[in-house]
Amino acid sequence: MEKRNNFGSKLGIILAAAGSAVGLGNVWRFPTETGSHGGAAFILIYVVCVIVLGIPVMLSEFVIGRSTHANTIDAYRRLAPRSGWIVQGYLGVFAAFIILSYYSVVAGWTMKYLTTAVVGGVSRISDPASYYTAFTSNAWWPIIFTALVLLITHIIVVRGVQNGIERFSKLLMPLLFIIITVLVVCSMMMPGAKEGLRFLLHPDFSKITADTLLSALGQAFFSLSLAMGCLCTYASYFRDDANLTRTAVSVVSIDTLVAIMCGFIIFPAVFSVQEITPDAGPGLVFITLPSVFQMAFDGAPILGYIFALLFYLLLIVAAITSTISLHETITAFLHERGLSRRAAAWIVTSSCLVLGIFCSLSFGPMKDFRPFFGLGFFDAFDFLSAKIIMPIGGIIISLFAGWRLDKKLVRDQVTNGGKLRAPLFGLYRFIIRWVAPTLITLVLLNELGVFSHK
Repeated sequence: MEKRNNFGSKLGIILAAAGSAVGLGNVWRFPTETGSHGGAAFILIYVVCVIVLGIPVMLSEFVIGRSTHANTIDAYRRLAPRSGWIVQGYLGVFAAFIILSYYSVVAGWTMKYLTTAVVGGVSRISDPASYYTAFTSNAWWPIIFTALVLLITHIIVVRGVQNGIERFSKLLMPLLFIIITVLVVCSMMMPGAKEGLRFLLHPDFSKITADTLLSALGQAFFSLSLAMGCLCTYASYFRDDANLTRTAVSVVSIDTLVAIMCGFIIFPAVFSVQEITPDAGPGLVFITLPSVFQMAFDGAPILGYIFALLFYLLLIVAAITSTISLHETITAFLHERGLSRRAAAWIVTSSCLVLGIFCSLSFGPMKDFRPFFGLGFFDAFDFLSAKIIMPIGGIIISLFAGWRLDKKLVRDQVTNGGKLRAPLFGLYRFIIRWVAPTLITLVLLNELGVFSHK
Protein backbone atom coordinates (compact mmCIF):
# COMPACT_ATOMS: atom_id res chain seq x y z
CA MET A 1 0.00 0.00 0.00
CA GLU A 2 1.17 3.56 -0.73
CA LYS A 3 2.64 5.55 2.15
CA ARG A 4 0.02 7.46 4.13
CA ASN A 5 0.39 11.21 3.76
CA ASN A 6 -0.51 14.16 5.97
CA PHE A 7 -1.49 17.76 5.39
CA GLY A 8 1.64 19.82 4.88
CA SER A 9 0.72 23.00 6.74
CA LYS A 10 -1.51 24.33 9.51
CA LEU A 11 -3.25 26.62 7.01
CA GLY A 12 -3.95 23.62 4.79
CA ILE A 13 -5.47 21.79 7.75
CA ILE A 14 -7.85 24.65 8.58
CA LEU A 15 -8.88 25.38 4.99
CA ALA A 16 -9.47 21.71 4.13
CA ALA A 17 -11.56 21.11 7.26
CA ALA A 18 -13.43 24.38 6.71
CA GLY A 19 -14.07 23.35 3.11
CA SER A 20 -15.64 20.15 4.37
CA ALA A 21 -17.98 22.10 6.63
CA VAL A 22 -18.86 24.90 4.20
CA GLY A 23 -21.37 23.72 1.61
CA LEU A 24 -24.62 24.47 -0.16
CA GLY A 25 -26.48 24.48 3.16
CA ASN A 26 -24.62 27.65 4.17
CA VAL A 27 -26.08 29.42 1.14
CA TRP A 28 -29.69 28.28 1.16
CA ARG A 29 -30.56 26.55 4.44
CA PHE A 30 -29.06 29.15 6.78
CA PRO A 31 -30.82 32.16 5.17
CA THR A 32 -34.05 30.18 5.02
CA GLU A 33 -33.87 29.25 8.71
CA THR A 34 -32.90 32.82 9.59
CA GLY A 35 -35.79 34.23 7.60
CA SER A 36 -38.26 31.88 9.27
CA HIS A 37 -37.14 32.46 12.85
CA GLY A 38 -36.74 36.15 13.55
CA GLY A 39 -33.64 37.17 11.63
CA ALA A 40 -30.90 38.37 13.99
CA ALA A 41 -32.54 36.61 16.96
CA PHE A 42 -32.03 33.26 15.23
CA ILE A 43 -28.41 34.14 14.38
CA LEU A 44 -27.61 34.90 18.03
CA ILE A 45 -29.06 31.57 19.15
CA TYR A 46 -27.30 29.79 16.31
CA VAL A 47 -23.92 31.20 17.35
CA VAL A 48 -24.49 29.95 20.91
CA CYS A 49 -25.41 26.52 19.53
CA VAL A 50 -22.28 26.18 17.39
CA ILE A 51 -20.16 27.10 20.41
CA VAL A 52 -21.92 24.75 22.83
CA LEU A 53 -22.56 21.86 20.43
CA GLY A 54 -20.43 22.30 17.31
CA ILE A 55 -16.97 22.90 18.75
CA PRO A 56 -17.02 20.04 21.33
CA VAL A 57 -18.33 17.43 18.84
CA MET A 58 -15.92 18.58 16.14
CA LEU A 59 -13.03 18.47 18.61
CA SER A 60 -14.04 14.92 19.53
CA GLU A 61 -13.93 13.86 15.88
CA PHE A 62 -10.49 15.46 15.59
CA VAL A 63 -9.28 13.53 18.65
CA ILE A 64 -10.56 10.22 17.25
CA GLY A 65 -9.03 10.81 13.83
CA ARG A 66 -5.60 12.14 14.77
CA SER A 67 -4.99 9.75 17.64
CA THR A 68 -5.16 6.83 15.21
CA HIS A 69 -4.06 8.33 11.87
CA ALA A 70 -6.49 5.92 10.22
CA ASN A 71 -9.70 5.99 8.20
CA THR A 72 -12.85 6.41 10.24
CA ILE A 73 -13.64 2.67 10.49
CA ASP A 74 -10.13 1.64 11.53
CA ALA A 75 -10.03 4.57 13.97
CA TYR A 76 -12.84 3.08 16.05
CA ARG A 77 -11.42 -0.43 15.60
CA ARG A 78 -8.08 0.65 17.08
CA LEU A 79 -9.51 2.76 19.90
CA ALA A 80 -12.14 0.21 20.95
CA PRO A 81 -11.11 -3.21 19.59
CA ARG A 82 -13.65 -6.03 19.59
CA SER A 83 -16.51 -3.73 20.59
CA GLY A 84 -19.69 -2.37 19.08
CA TRP A 85 -18.34 1.19 18.84
CA ILE A 86 -17.00 0.42 15.37
CA VAL A 87 -20.57 0.80 14.12
CA GLN A 88 -19.99 4.57 14.05
CA GLY A 89 -17.08 4.08 11.65
CA TYR A 90 -19.31 2.16 9.26
CA LEU A 91 -22.14 4.68 9.73
CA GLY A 92 -19.76 7.50 8.81
CA VAL A 93 -18.56 5.84 5.61
CA PHE A 94 -22.10 4.83 4.65
CA ALA A 95 -23.41 8.34 5.32
CA ALA A 96 -20.65 9.84 3.17
CA PHE A 97 -21.50 7.37 0.39
CA ILE A 98 -25.21 8.13 0.15
CA ILE A 99 -24.78 11.87 0.77
CA LEU A 100 -22.19 12.13 -2.02
CA SER A 101 -24.57 10.27 -4.34
CA TYR A 102 -27.47 12.73 -4.01
CA TYR A 103 -25.47 15.85 -3.09
CA SER A 104 -23.64 15.57 -6.42
CA VAL A 105 -27.00 15.75 -8.18
CA VAL A 106 -27.78 19.12 -6.56
CA ALA A 107 -24.22 20.26 -7.24
CA GLY A 108 -24.83 19.27 -10.85
CA TRP A 109 -27.87 21.57 -10.97
CA THR A 110 -25.60 24.33 -9.70
CA MET A 111 -23.12 23.57 -12.47
CA LYS A 112 -25.92 23.83 -15.03
CA TYR A 113 -27.02 27.23 -13.69
CA LEU A 114 -23.40 28.40 -13.72
CA THR A 115 -23.11 27.54 -17.42
CA THR A 116 -26.40 29.35 -18.00
CA ALA A 117 -25.06 32.38 -16.11
CA VAL A 118 -21.87 32.38 -18.21
CA VAL A 119 -23.86 32.96 -21.40
CA GLY A 120 -26.08 35.52 -19.64
CA GLY A 121 -29.14 33.32 -19.61
CA VAL A 122 -30.16 33.46 -15.93
CA SER A 123 -31.63 36.97 -16.05
CA ARG A 124 -33.53 36.06 -19.24
CA ILE A 125 -35.39 33.10 -17.70
CA SER A 126 -39.04 34.14 -18.04
CA ASP A 127 -40.47 31.45 -15.77
CA PRO A 128 -37.82 30.24 -13.25
CA ALA A 129 -40.10 27.57 -11.74
CA SER A 130 -40.86 25.99 -15.12
CA TYR A 131 -37.20 26.25 -16.17
CA TYR A 132 -36.09 24.50 -12.98
CA THR A 133 -38.71 21.76 -13.31
CA ALA A 134 -37.95 21.19 -16.99
CA PHE A 135 -34.24 20.78 -16.31
CA THR A 136 -34.43 18.58 -13.19
CA SER A 137 -37.02 16.28 -14.81
CA ASN A 138 -34.91 15.82 -17.94
CA ALA A 139 -33.60 12.27 -18.32
CA TRP A 140 -30.07 13.12 -19.47
CA TRP A 141 -28.77 16.62 -18.76
CA PRO A 142 -28.86 16.45 -14.93
CA ILE A 143 -26.96 13.16 -15.10
CA ILE A 144 -24.32 14.70 -17.34
CA PHE A 145 -23.77 17.56 -14.90
CA THR A 146 -23.75 15.15 -11.95
CA ALA A 147 -21.02 13.13 -13.70
CA LEU A 148 -19.06 16.34 -14.31
CA VAL A 149 -19.15 17.24 -10.60
CA LEU A 150 -18.03 13.74 -9.61
CA LEU A 151 -15.26 13.80 -12.22
CA ILE A 152 -13.88 17.11 -10.92
CA THR A 153 -14.01 15.74 -7.37
CA HIS A 154 -12.34 12.51 -8.51
CA ILE A 155 -9.45 14.35 -10.18
CA ILE A 156 -8.73 16.27 -6.97
CA VAL A 157 -9.02 13.28 -4.62
CA VAL A 158 -6.90 10.96 -6.76
CA ARG A 159 -4.00 13.44 -6.55
CA GLY A 160 -3.70 12.70 -2.85
CA VAL A 161 -3.81 14.63 0.41
CA GLN A 162 -1.18 17.34 -0.15
CA ASN A 163 -1.18 17.61 -3.93
CA GLY A 164 -4.94 17.24 -4.26
CA ILE A 165 -7.11 18.05 -1.24
CA GLU A 166 -4.81 20.54 0.48
CA ARG A 167 -3.67 22.32 -2.68
CA PHE A 168 -7.19 22.80 -4.01
CA SER A 169 -8.51 23.81 -0.58
CA LYS A 170 -5.91 26.58 -0.52
CA LEU A 171 -7.21 27.69 -3.92
CA LEU A 172 -10.97 27.21 -3.52
CA MET A 173 -11.52 28.59 0.00
CA PRO A 174 -9.86 32.00 -0.63
CA LEU A 175 -11.73 32.13 -3.96
CA LEU A 176 -14.96 31.47 -2.07
CA PHE A 177 -14.31 34.37 0.31
CA ILE A 178 -13.40 36.72 -2.55
CA ILE A 179 -16.65 35.88 -4.35
CA ILE A 180 -18.72 36.28 -1.18
CA THR A 181 -17.15 39.69 -0.48
CA VAL A 182 -17.87 40.94 -4.01
CA LEU A 183 -21.44 39.65 -3.82
CA VAL A 184 -22.03 41.33 -0.46
CA VAL A 185 -20.90 44.64 -1.94
CA CYS A 186 -23.14 44.15 -4.99
CA SER A 187 -26.08 43.21 -2.79
CA MET A 188 -25.64 46.35 -0.68
CA MET A 189 -26.01 48.43 -3.83
CA MET A 190 -29.50 47.10 -4.54
CA PRO A 191 -32.59 49.23 -3.85
CA GLY A 192 -34.23 48.04 -0.67
CA ALA A 193 -30.97 46.67 0.75
CA LYS A 194 -31.49 48.64 3.97
CA GLU A 195 -34.66 46.68 4.70
CA GLY A 196 -32.77 43.42 4.30
CA LEU A 197 -30.01 44.61 6.62
CA ARG A 198 -32.53 45.80 9.20
CA PHE A 199 -34.15 42.37 9.22
CA LEU A 200 -30.76 40.68 9.47
CA LEU A 201 -29.25 42.89 12.18
CA HIS A 202 -32.21 43.79 14.40
CA PRO A 203 -33.36 40.79 16.43
CA ASP A 204 -37.06 40.14 16.88
CA PHE A 205 -37.07 38.21 20.15
CA SER A 206 -40.85 37.84 20.03
CA LYS A 207 -40.37 35.18 17.34
CA ILE A 208 -38.19 32.99 19.53
CA THR A 209 -40.01 29.76 20.36
CA ALA A 210 -39.07 26.17 21.09
CA ASP A 211 -39.13 25.69 17.32
CA THR A 212 -36.47 28.42 16.96
CA LEU A 213 -34.18 26.71 19.46
CA LEU A 214 -34.58 23.29 17.82
CA SER A 215 -34.01 24.75 14.36
CA ALA A 216 -30.87 26.55 15.52
CA LEU A 217 -29.58 23.34 17.09
CA GLY A 218 -30.27 21.39 13.91
CA GLN A 219 -28.66 24.01 11.67
CA ALA A 220 -25.58 24.13 13.90
CA PHE A 221 -25.23 20.35 13.74
CA PHE A 222 -25.81 19.85 10.01
CA SER A 223 -23.93 22.95 8.84
CA LEU A 224 -20.65 21.74 10.33
CA SER A 225 -20.70 18.34 8.55
CA LEU A 226 -20.56 16.51 11.87
CA ALA A 227 -20.90 12.72 12.16
CA MET A 228 -20.44 11.83 8.49
CA GLY A 229 -16.85 10.64 8.75
CA CYS A 230 -15.34 13.62 6.91
CA LEU A 231 -13.85 15.49 9.85
CA CYS A 232 -12.56 12.29 11.46
CA THR A 233 -10.90 11.31 8.16
CA TYR A 234 -9.34 14.73 7.64
CA ALA A 235 -8.10 14.74 11.24
CA SER A 236 -6.25 11.49 10.53
CA TYR A 237 -4.08 13.57 8.16
CA PHE A 238 -3.37 16.26 10.78
CA ARG A 239 0.23 16.68 11.89
CA ASP A 240 1.04 15.88 15.51
CA ASP A 241 1.79 19.53 16.25
CA ALA A 242 -1.62 20.76 15.04
CA ASN A 243 -3.63 22.54 17.74
CA LEU A 244 -6.92 20.64 17.63
CA THR A 245 -8.88 23.13 19.73
CA ARG A 246 -7.72 26.12 17.72
CA THR A 247 -8.46 24.25 14.48
CA ALA A 248 -11.99 23.41 15.63
CA VAL A 249 -12.64 27.01 16.66
CA SER A 250 -11.22 28.26 13.33
CA VAL A 251 -13.34 25.87 11.26
CA VAL A 252 -16.52 26.72 13.18
CA SER A 253 -15.75 30.45 12.88
CA ILE A 254 -15.18 30.21 9.11
CA ASP A 255 -18.33 28.17 8.58
CA THR A 256 -20.42 30.59 10.65
CA LEU A 257 -18.89 33.63 8.94
CA VAL A 258 -19.69 32.19 5.50
CA ALA A 259 -23.29 31.48 6.54
CA ILE A 260 -23.81 35.00 7.93
CA MET A 261 -22.16 36.64 4.90
CA CYS A 262 -24.50 34.64 2.66
CA GLY A 263 -27.32 36.20 4.66
CA PHE A 264 -25.86 39.62 3.74
CA ILE A 265 -26.08 38.52 0.10
CA ILE A 266 -29.54 36.94 0.14
CA PHE A 267 -31.62 39.31 2.29
CA PRO A 268 -30.74 42.66 0.68
CA ALA A 269 -31.28 41.02 -2.72
CA VAL A 270 -34.61 39.49 -1.77
CA PHE A 271 -35.89 42.59 0.04
CA SER A 272 -35.04 44.68 -3.02
CA VAL A 273 -37.87 42.84 -4.80
CA GLN A 274 -40.82 43.36 -2.49
CA GLU A 275 -43.06 40.53 -3.64
CA ILE A 276 -40.41 37.84 -3.17
CA THR A 277 -39.57 36.21 0.16
CA PRO A 278 -36.90 33.60 1.02
CA ASP A 279 -38.00 30.10 0.12
CA ALA A 280 -36.84 26.76 1.52
CA GLY A 281 -34.17 24.53 0.07
CA PRO A 282 -33.15 24.50 -3.59
CA GLY A 283 -36.08 26.71 -4.54
CA LEU A 284 -34.26 29.71 -3.04
CA VAL A 285 -31.31 29.57 -5.43
CA PHE A 286 -32.89 27.92 -8.45
CA ILE A 287 -36.33 29.59 -8.55
CA THR A 288 -36.47 32.68 -6.31
CA LEU A 289 -33.08 34.26 -7.05
CA PRO A 290 -33.29 34.12 -10.87
CA SER A 291 -36.36 36.34 -10.49
CA VAL A 292 -34.37 38.64 -8.22
CA PHE A 293 -31.56 38.88 -10.76
CA GLN A 294 -34.10 39.79 -13.43
CA MET A 295 -36.08 42.39 -11.49
CA ALA A 296 -33.45 44.00 -9.25
CA PHE A 297 -31.02 44.60 -12.10
CA ASP A 298 -33.56 45.45 -14.77
CA GLY A 299 -31.92 48.81 -15.40
CA ALA A 300 -28.32 47.53 -15.17
CA PRO A 301 -28.06 44.20 -16.99
CA ILE A 302 -24.28 44.04 -16.72
CA LEU A 303 -24.56 44.08 -12.91
CA GLY A 304 -27.19 41.34 -13.10
CA TYR A 305 -24.87 39.26 -15.26
CA ILE A 306 -21.92 39.66 -12.88
CA PHE A 307 -24.05 38.97 -9.80
CA ALA A 308 -25.61 35.80 -11.27
CA LEU A 309 -22.26 34.53 -12.55
CA LEU A 310 -20.47 35.04 -9.24
CA PHE A 311 -23.37 33.68 -7.21
CA TYR A 312 -23.51 30.35 -9.03
CA LEU A 313 -19.72 30.17 -9.07
CA LEU A 314 -19.90 30.58 -5.29
CA LEU A 315 -22.38 27.70 -5.11
CA ILE A 316 -20.28 25.30 -7.14
CA VAL A 317 -17.11 26.15 -5.18
CA ALA A 318 -18.94 25.51 -1.90
CA ALA A 319 -20.33 22.25 -3.30
CA ILE A 320 -16.98 20.96 -4.56
CA THR A 321 -15.19 21.60 -1.24
CA SER A 322 -17.83 19.36 0.38
CA THR A 323 -17.86 16.62 -2.27
CA ILE A 324 -14.06 16.34 -1.91
CA SER A 325 -14.33 15.52 1.81
CA LEU A 326 -17.21 13.08 1.26
CA HIS A 327 -15.31 11.30 -1.52
CA GLU A 328 -12.11 11.15 0.53
CA THR A 329 -13.89 9.57 3.50
CA ILE A 330 -14.83 6.53 1.40
CA THR A 331 -11.65 6.52 -0.69
CA ALA A 332 -9.45 6.50 2.43
CA PHE A 333 -11.24 3.44 3.77
CA LEU A 334 -10.88 1.50 0.51
CA HIS A 335 -7.29 2.67 0.04
CA GLU A 336 -6.33 1.39 3.48
CA ARG A 337 -7.90 -1.96 2.67
CA GLY A 338 -5.06 -2.49 0.19
CA LEU A 339 -6.30 -0.80 -3.00
CA SER A 340 -4.30 1.91 -4.71
CA ARG A 341 -5.68 5.42 -4.24
CA ARG A 342 -6.53 5.60 -7.94
CA ALA A 343 -8.45 2.31 -7.90
CA ALA A 344 -10.26 3.24 -4.68
CA ALA A 345 -11.23 6.64 -6.08
CA TRP A 346 -12.60 5.10 -9.28
CA ILE A 347 -14.75 2.68 -7.30
CA VAL A 348 -16.19 5.57 -5.28
CA THR A 349 -16.76 7.80 -8.31
CA SER A 350 -18.41 5.12 -10.44
CA SER A 351 -20.62 3.69 -7.68
CA CYS A 352 -21.77 7.15 -6.55
CA LEU A 353 -22.52 8.03 -10.17
CA VAL A 354 -24.74 4.94 -10.48
CA LEU A 355 -26.69 5.90 -7.36
CA GLY A 356 -26.65 9.53 -8.45
CA ILE A 357 -28.35 8.51 -11.70
CA PHE A 358 -31.20 6.94 -9.74
CA CYS A 359 -31.41 10.05 -7.53
CA SER A 360 -31.53 12.30 -10.58
CA LEU A 361 -34.13 10.19 -12.37
CA SER A 362 -36.38 10.37 -9.29
CA PHE A 363 -37.20 13.92 -10.42
CA GLY A 364 -38.05 12.79 -13.95
CA PRO A 365 -38.77 9.41 -15.56
CA MET A 366 -38.69 7.63 -12.17
CA LYS A 367 -40.61 10.23 -10.16
CA ASP A 368 -43.48 7.80 -9.56
CA PHE A 369 -41.11 4.99 -8.51
CA ARG A 370 -41.04 5.25 -4.70
CA PRO A 371 -39.70 1.99 -3.28
CA PHE A 372 -38.58 3.33 0.11
CA PHE A 373 -41.78 3.68 2.16
CA GLY A 374 -43.24 6.05 -0.42
CA LEU A 375 -39.99 7.91 -1.07
CA GLY A 376 -37.89 8.00 -4.23
CA PHE A 377 -34.11 7.54 -4.19
CA PHE A 378 -33.23 11.21 -3.68
CA ASP A 379 -35.70 11.84 -0.85
CA ALA A 380 -34.93 8.49 0.79
CA PHE A 381 -31.18 9.14 0.80
CA ASP A 382 -31.72 12.64 2.16
CA PHE A 383 -34.07 11.41 4.91
CA LEU A 384 -31.85 8.49 5.91
CA SER A 385 -28.65 10.51 6.13
CA ALA A 386 -29.84 13.86 7.51
CA LYS A 387 -32.63 12.75 9.81
CA ILE A 388 -31.36 9.40 11.08
CA ILE A 389 -27.69 8.51 10.46
CA MET A 390 -26.08 11.87 11.21
CA PRO A 391 -27.93 12.59 14.49
CA ILE A 392 -27.41 9.01 15.70
CA GLY A 393 -23.76 9.28 14.70
CA GLY A 394 -23.43 12.52 16.65
CA ILE A 395 -24.84 10.85 19.76
CA ILE A 396 -22.46 7.91 19.40
CA ILE A 397 -19.44 10.20 18.89
CA SER A 398 -20.32 12.19 22.00
CA LEU A 399 -20.80 9.10 24.15
CA PHE A 400 -17.65 7.48 22.76
CA ALA A 401 -15.44 10.52 23.38
CA GLY A 402 -17.02 11.28 26.74
CA TRP A 403 -17.36 7.80 28.27
CA ARG A 404 -15.35 5.21 26.30
CA LEU A 405 -12.14 7.01 25.38
CA ASP A 406 -9.47 7.20 28.05
CA LYS A 407 -9.46 10.66 29.60
CA LYS A 408 -5.66 10.82 29.42
CA LEU A 409 -5.68 10.02 25.68
CA VAL A 410 -8.17 12.82 25.04
CA ARG A 411 -6.20 15.30 27.15
CA ASP A 412 -2.94 14.33 25.43
CA GLN A 413 -4.52 14.95 22.02
CA VAL A 414 -6.04 18.28 23.05
CA THR A 415 -2.81 19.48 24.69
CA ASN A 416 -0.39 17.81 22.23
CA GLY A 417 1.14 15.75 24.99
CA GLY A 418 1.12 18.57 27.56
CA LYS A 419 2.66 21.20 25.27
CA LEU A 420 -0.54 23.24 25.06
CA ARG A 421 -2.75 24.64 27.79
CA ALA A 422 -6.35 23.44 28.02
CA PRO A 423 -8.08 25.56 30.70
CA LEU A 424 -11.55 24.58 29.47
CA PHE A 425 -10.89 20.84 29.27
CA GLY A 426 -13.20 20.14 32.21
CA LEU A 427 -16.01 22.10 30.56
CA TYR A 428 -15.43 20.22 27.30
CA ARG A 429 -15.68 16.89 29.16
CA PHE A 430 -18.94 17.93 30.80
CA ILE A 431 -20.47 19.08 27.51
CA ILE A 432 -19.42 16.03 25.51
CA ARG A 433 -20.61 13.61 28.19
CA TRP A 434 -23.92 15.19 29.12
CA VAL A 435 -24.95 18.26 27.11
CA ALA A 436 -24.07 17.20 23.55
CA PRO A 437 -25.84 13.78 23.64
CA THR A 438 -28.93 15.45 25.09
CA LEU A 439 -29.02 18.25 22.53
CA ILE A 440 -28.38 15.93 19.57
CA THR A 441 -31.13 13.61 20.82
CA LEU A 442 -33.47 16.61 20.68
CA VAL A 443 -32.29 17.29 17.11
CA LEU A 444 -32.98 13.65 16.18
CA LEU A 445 -36.46 13.69 17.69
CA ASN A 446 -37.21 17.01 16.03
CA GLU A 447 -36.06 15.75 12.62
CA LEU A 448 -38.29 12.70 13.03
CA GLY A 449 -41.26 14.96 13.76
CA VAL A 450 -41.73 13.89 17.39
CA PHE A 451 -42.29 17.45 18.55
CA SER A 452 -45.48 18.92 17.17
CA HIS A 453 -44.16 22.48 17.14
CA LYS A 454 -45.40 23.36 13.67
